[in-house]
Amino acid sequence: LLQKIYKPLLKESKTSLELVIDATKSMATSHTGALIVIHKNIDLGRFAETGEEIDSAISKRLLISIFNKNSPLHDGAVIIQNDRIRAVRCSLPISENGTISPNLGFRHRAAIGLSEQTDAAIIIVSEENGEIALAHTGALNRKLTIADLEDSLYKYLQS
Repeated sequence: LLQKIYKPLLKESKTSLELVIDATKSMATSHTGALIVIHKNIDLGRFAETGEEIDSAISKRLLISIFNKNSPLHDGAVIIQNDRIRAVRCSLPISENGTISPNLGFRHRAAIGLSEQTDAAIIIVSEENGEIALAHTGALNRKLTIADLEDSLYKYLQS
């Protein structure tokens, strides 16, 4: 299904998105906090430069390893662009939107902040409860299942 849906519509191939979604599922199950930025059109270079630019192939194991709490690269976001992990440990702008729930932490506020400034889609995995969320265009969709995440990513990235 992913091959039919994603391949003609996205710069990221079906394989890349499957790997990101599989890694997200594993990290949600293990309550491993994560922040994964998926490039759409607007250049993310200034955000990639805040971290370690690695230009690596995407793999489920690599994503899980990056976000392992003992990894020196786990803080910050991973930026995915053109079927590659462009950079890790990236700083994202924090949203100053006063309507954001005070219960949301740094990851969520950073994801919303980037989504207010770019057209990227940002996946968030909560360390506290394993909840999956997706931010884009300044909005945050929370409590997503893997199927919801897939569907939301498709709808947003195809537009």
